[in-house]
Amino acid sequence: MRFPEHPPLERRGLEELMSRFKALKEEAWEANREIPRQGLALYTWGNVSAFDASLGVFAIKPSGVPYDELQWEQMVVLDLEGTVLDGNLNPSSDTPTHRILYRYFSERSPGAVTGIIHTHSTHAVAWAQGAKDIPLYGTTHADHLQLPVPCTAFLGPDAVERNYEEETGNLIVETFRERNIDPAQVPMVLVAGHGPFAWGASPLKAVYNGAVLEEVAAMALLTQQVNPAAVPLPEHIIRKHYLRKHGPNAYYGQK
Repeated sequence: MRFPEHPPLERRGLEELMSRFKALKEEAWEANREIPRQGLALYTWGNVSAFDASLGVFAIKPSGVPYDELQWEQMVVLDLEGTVLDGNLNPSSDTPTHRILYRYFSERSPGAVTGIIHTHSTHAVAWAQGAKDIPLYGTTHADHLQLPVPCTAFLGPDAVERNYEEETGNLIVETFRERNIDPAQVPMVLVAGHGPFAWGASPLKAVYNGAVLEEVAAMALLTQQVNPAAVPLPEHIIRKHYLRKHGPNAYYGQK
């Protein structure tokens, strides 16, 4: 376990930090195990991270380790500068993207996002490869968000050469800022030519949102096959379905 100059860590004793890191690693491990359970990736084609906002650190899956062999002890803990604090394996190659997103979320809504998922789920990737937003055609989509799922532009050659994974995170942030999208209201995105990212108030919620993204991607693709001239769901139906599950007057589920 390695601690550079890091005030949130320096204020705590070693025993407390070890306990906090263990809990974070276990949370990330359990969420990563959900990826194959939910059919969101083949082999090692995805990763989930868990963020501790009070410490400013996150745990993420090690690169290239199959889900059925993954142990919680193998999860890698890093700070938001990318310094490895705990772990003996190389972290996911997508780690810089997670780091950039946590920094953005922390500046915008501290503590609101504590989990991020990235996968290569089939239908979401199809839309990403087509470089198109996923239209809001039906109530399944509207139950979760009131806007299409955004797709970024393609990364330029300079960005790819400079730092591909870090610039992927910057591209997502830039897309949400330029299009004035609240990431709390739209907790998912497609990166053009690459694939989906999603996030949530916990790592398991991030996995849930990743599964929602894959499902609405599949439904939208089938909708266009059934009717190439399909139109978006009317706004009044979108609003009704979203607000019955979200907000102060929501009545879906049990209180």
